[in-house]
Amino acid sequence: MKKQWSHKGIIDKFELCRNVENAGSMKAYMKHHFPFLGIKSPLRKELLREQFKEYALPEVSDVFEEAWKLYELPEREYQYAAITLLEKMKKHFTTEDYPKLLKFIETNSWWDSVDSIAPHLVGHVVKMDRDYGKTVMLDWSRSDNMWTNRSAILHQLKFKKETDSALLFEIILQHVESNEFFIQKAIGWVLREYAKTDPVIVKRFVEKHTLKPLSRREALKHIG
Repeated sequence: MKKQWSHKGIIDKFELCRNVENAGSMKAYMKHHFPFLGIKSPLRKELLREQFKEYALPEVSDVFEEAWKLYELPEREYQYAAITLLEKMKKHFTTEDYPKLLKFIETNSWWDSVDSIAPHLVGHVVKMDRDYGKTVMLDWSRSDNMWTNRSAILHQLKFKKETDSALLFEIILQHVESNEFFIQKAIGWVLREYAKTDPVIVKRFVEKHTLKPLSRREALKHIG
């Protein structure tokens, strides 16, 4: 029988695996934005598998609170663990959870966390009610927070044939003149991904509108 959920189980497992040498190089890779424990991805995933085998998942009503207990810890691996917990529980999310997801997006923000939360968690919720999701994503697109903008751009990254191309292009055009690297990169990335489903419409969009060179190059990378 599994133990009752405890985020401290993750802390205990991770603390035993601290690696100062790894931590330094991992921190440098992330431009020194976050401290690290020094636990590389394969070991971190194995430790989390052990956690989920040993402990039952938290109650649905507690999931965001339990994830936050990890996310607010300084070392980046705990924030990755929090996102993994949210992914485990995402089938229980509702459209009322946008503000909770936004809190994670706008806290300890960097491309690695945002690029997990936006396509996998936010996108999942958007599919529950596309009309309401469109309203929320357009609101996020107008935010003063660049990472929230990036999330709006990327939320349909994995939608393939379910992509609302009109919404995708509308959000992109709101940011097409941005000089922010992470916005330009997001635009190129989401267009490149959608081009795998509909290269014609992506090519037509890129030819019609003036994109920043980085966005354009990424968008057309696999289009003949």
